[in-house]
Amino acid sequence: MATASKTGIIGTVKTTVDIPDKELADAMKFTRAKTKREAIVTAIEDFNRRRRMAELVKYSGSSKSLITLTELQKLRRKR
Repeated sequence: MATASKTGIIGTVKTTVDIPDKELADAMKFTRAKTKREAIVTAIEDFNRRRRMAELVKYSGSSKSLITLTELQKLRRKR
């Protein structure tokens, strides 16, 4: 069954994976998932989100056109 995901990619993949029971149990506990599938999907989404954020951190502070904290505070005081 194909469904639209958060990323806009449509489709699913069935696969067989040997996941250690303790790791899967921990994933279900930490994600509060009711099913193994939900725990795995949530863990993969979280992993991908963290990797995308780590990639963005590389560019932190590299733009000269962004407002600084000091400038933002001055603008807020003027209101």
